[in-house]
Amino acid sequence: MPAKTVNDIVALCKRRGFIFTGSEIYGGLGGAYDYGPYGVELMKNIRNAWWNFMVYARNDIEGLDAALISNKLLWKYSGHEGCFSDPLVECKKCGARMRQDKMKDITKCDNCGSSDITEPRAYQLMMGLSIGATADGSVNAYLRPETATTTYVNFKNVLDAKPHKLPFGIAQIGKAFRNEISPRGFVFRMREFEQAEMQYFVNPAEDEKYFEYWKSTRLSWWINVLGIPQEKLRFLPHVKLAHYAKAAVDIEYAFPDGFDELEGVHNRQDFDLGSHTKGQNEFKLSANVMENKDSTTKLAYSDAQTGENFIPYVIETAMGVNRAMLAVMLEAYTEEDLGDGKSRTVLKLKPWLAPVKAAVIPLVRNVPEITELSNKITDDLRKLSIGKIELENSGNIGKNYRRHDEIGTPVCITIDHQTLEDNTVTVRYRDTMEQERISIDDITKKVLEITHQ
Repeated sequence: MPAKTVNDIVALCKRRGFIFTGSEIYGGLGGAYDYGPYGVELMKNIRNAWWNFMVYARNDIEGLDAALISNKLLWKYSGHEGCFSDPLVECKKCGARMRQDKMKDITKCDNCGSSDITEPRAYQLMMGLSIGATADGSVNAYLRPETATTTYVNFKNVLDAKPHKLPFGIAQIGKAFRNEISPRGFVFRMREFEQAEMQYFVNPAEDEKYFEYWKSTRLSWWINVLGIPQEKLRFLPHVKLAHYAKAAVDIEYAFPDGFDELEGVHNRQDFDLGSHTKGQNEFKLSANVMENKDSTTKLAYSDAQTGENFIPYVIETAMGVNRAMLAVMLEAYTEEDLGDGKSRTVLKLKPWLAPVKAAVIPLVRNVPEITELSNKITDDLRKLSIGKIELENSGNIGKNYRRHDEIGTPVCITIDHQTLEDNTVTVRYRDTMEQERISIDDITKKVLEITHQ
């Protein structure tokens, strides 16, 4: 049974070291979280799953890791500096500030119910910086609010370094920063978050075909790679399109509080490359772009067969990595009644997603032969380079099993006195709690078999 509320996950994350409140000892900071020992591993595994699927398994997508801090002009011509804002209202009675488009009733304060609220005003979501030795406090650079724009301005760099015919894509995973009015939903909406975005450059004549292709391809990834049930996912087309979009759809997940966005798929037409290109008037742009007199490069594609020189359309896939982690944990979280008043909480993650791939547990702490053998088995498993292998040495087998159930470890290996007699160990499986004795010589094969499911 998946988690009934996000609070189930919040409690587990704090208790077991997945996610902590940022700056917690000083009262925290809204919309900022720190990822602990197991959160780091789960996030890394989700990133790897995306990168393997989007980059390593294909011939037509290259990787990029762009700077977090960008020239101010980048965000001027992308439209963010002038348009990237939310409608902010303030309650005159209690002082609460709210996004008008997220209020339950735009005539009443969500906090106190008062009708005495201000008119909405634009609230800039980008985080400005004043950098350099001559900085005077005025904004001359920005922390990026997305990875996408830093991809577009590297279009020609990537194409020159690694030539491709259309269609081809550029993928990027990294941090983004937004000055959110009201962060919410634990790690669902934050001021500092992580995105996995891919920009797929296509001939304008084929944009609709590839928009449909990436819709189905990305939905398939959520189902077949991360294991989210199909009935928990849906497409929600955008009714009101952004100024850059020809078409857009969200992939939504059924969170405990209702469906909400995990990933967006957008047909951005030629807005982005057209906005940042030099010599805009040389191209027949479909999108309405700001005149650009500062760009030094033509972000165009030359078709070797037709001789045509044009600005490609962009099909974008944009996933929130933090939201992916939250959805995966919500779906894996299970509470089981074991009878006789006993229960357990288990995180039934796909084994290759699990933060810890296997735990080695000596039954007792004070027998040198058992300790030495446990260390050797742990070292042998670590040489497989499949992820984190933990060695427990508390001597409390029951508590160790329960802890590893909660963090999602798919298999535990117990070394006991019988191991010294017949060279066998007890292997305990997370989901069923079944146990079997196997030879020490078969441990590596068994762990590889389990963790690649």
